[in-house]
Formats: sequence, structure tokens, C-alpha cells
Amino acid sequence: MPVLAAIAVLALLIVVHELGHFLAARLQGIHVNRFSIGFGPVLLRRQGSQTEYAIRAFPLGGFVGFPDDDPDSDIPEDDPDLLRNRPILDRAIVMSAGVIANLLFAYFVLALQLGVTGVPADFNYEPGVAIPQVISTDSPAAEAGMRSGDVVLKVGGQQLEASGESILRFKEAIEESAGEPLEIVVERNSTIVPLTVTPEADSEGQGKIGVQLAPNGTPVYRRPDGLVQIVTMAADRFQNILVGTVSGFYQLITNFQETAGQLAGPVKIVEQGARVAQSDAPSLFVFAAVISINLAIINILPLPALDGGQLAFLLLEGMRGKPVPTHIQDGVMQSGLILLLGLGIFLIVRDTVQLEVFQQFNR
Repeated sequence: MPVLAAIAVLALLIVVHELGHFLAARLQGIHVNRFSIGFGPVLLRRQGSQTEYAIRAFPLGGFVGFPDDDPDSDIPEDDPDLLRNRPILDRAIVMSAGVIANLLFAYFVLALQLGVTGVPADFNYEPGVAIPQVISTDSPAAEAGMRSGDVVLKVGGQQLEASGESILRFKEAIEESAGEPLEIVVERNSTIVPLTVTPEADSEGQGKIGVQLAPNGTPVYRRPDGLVQIVTMAADRFQNILVGTVSGFYQLITNFQETAGQLAGPVKIVEQGARVAQSDAPSLFVFAAVISINLAIINILPLPALDGGQLAFLLLEGMRGKPVPTHIQDGVMQSGLILLLGLGIFLIVRDTVQLEVFQQFNR
């Protein structure tokens, strides 16, 4: 069930993104002839009055198709409601609508969570520090045998108490032990596991092991004071996630060699979502918001086959006063699509091999 919940979240986010493009076109009266979730062979198809709706074999995204270049279309080439015959602004609205839809959906989900589960009022701390994620397989934590979902109970022989200060104590112990073995004790599936991790030094000489940290325990919620509090808190959370995500992408681009291992494909995302759904179902709202914002930012990047790539061509058209030749656009987009699909398949294979279940099977 947790895996199905995570897959359902990803599918919903893809639908939201493509629905943004679809509605932006239809509300402007622009012809749309295809609405597909996934790529490749068609599994399910339904023909509407104007549009074919389909679910395809490879769930690595989706697309909204237009009849502009469809040789089987009976719409005249000079029809003003073809996408290519619309002004640049109309087309830009269509191309950016998927990103806008994902951002709006993320905010809506965060507000919905506050309305359903309530606002944080307190936190019931338990001993230790939770490790939601080991960032990469070649990090010191992974090499020491730490796994996502572990709870660190002791570091350097010192017990981590049920307190909000435990994370600070754990971070200080790691930062002060750069290049030196550090004994830790973790709890994993009700089993106590002693480990030895050797933090690596960062540019400032402080130790790091490559994990995310979270307080161990459960939050306590209360009913929100009113709609204003929900709207305000949702906006604050949305801003924090958005700024953090943009910062993460900036670090990925500027320091790709060290951060490339943090790239996650669909398998890894589903694994993380399943873990969230199993441990704290309400947090699935936040998971959906985070992935939706990530999807928006990825798609706005000026890369071939993404929305940002299409917008880049529109910008060039506005600067040149005429469109970039069709054969150049098609070549760039097709090459980009092949590269993105190749990256997607690579990430799926890599993340599948790294799954704990897969590794246990191969022992």
C-alpha cells in the first residue's frame, strides 16, 4: 500500500502538469489533439470530440499534443487556432502553464495538509536522531553501513537523549571528527547495530557523512485558528521548500561532480514516498508538494524537450522577429528527448540496484 500511494502521488503530479498545458490551450481556443500520460505504446485510449486521451507504457512523464504538424489532421494550416499561428504570448502561456500548475498544486497541498491534520503545536521527542535519507551510495555514511530510516542512538559513546538538542550534538560530533573513525550505534527495525563512520572533511575542514537529519519522535497537532493561519503557514512552507529546492539545483549545477549522486529517478522517489507513507501518512502531503515543486523547476530549465526549452525558442523568436526553423527545433527537441529518456532509464536501473530489497536478494 505505501508503494501504491507513492506511485499514485507521482501519477497525480504528472496529470496536474499536463492538465495545466491542456487547460491553458483549450481556454484560449487552441486546438489540442492529444493528452497522454507516459510515453511509448498506448495501453489505454479514449477518443473525445477533439482530443485523444491515452495512458502509455513508460510512465516517465507525459505530453499534450497539438495538430500543427500532424499529417493526418484536417485542420487548415492557416487556421488561427493552431498553436503555431498564435501570438508569442499565447504560446508562452501554454508552455509555462504546466510549471504554474505544479506550483499552485504544491501550495494547495500544503494548505490542505494544515486544514486536515492541523498546525504543529508540540513534538513528542524520543531518544536518538532520525536519518530520513542517506544521500549517496559513496558517502561515508553509506560506506559505514548506515541506511535510510536508521535512528542514531549513540555517537562517540554518548547517548542521544529525547531532546531537540540531539541533532546539534550529533552534528557537532560529526563536524569535529573529520578524517577520524567515530563509533555510532543505530536502531534499525528494532535491532541495535553498532557502526564506525569516518567523516570526510569539507572545504572548511569540518566533517560530513552525507545524510539528512531529523528529530526522532512524532509531532503533535492542533486545530488551526482559522483560514488566515492556514493560508499564511502554507505560504511560508511553500517559500521555504521553493527556496531550498532552487538552492539545491544551483549547487547541483555549480558543483555537479560532488552532487550528481543526489540525482533521484522514479524508483528512488517512489521508495522515499513509500517510506514516508508508511511512517507518517500525513507527511505524504509534504512529499507531494516537494516533488511537485521539483517537477516545476526541472521543467522550467532551458533544456531541450522541456518546457523551458520551448520557452527559450519563443524568446529567440521574439528577438529574431521570426521563428527558429522547424527542422532545427525538431532536431534539438528529439535529441533532448532521447537524452532525457536515457537519463531516466539510467536512474531507474541505478536506483533499482541500490534498493535494499534488491541488495538483500543478491547477497
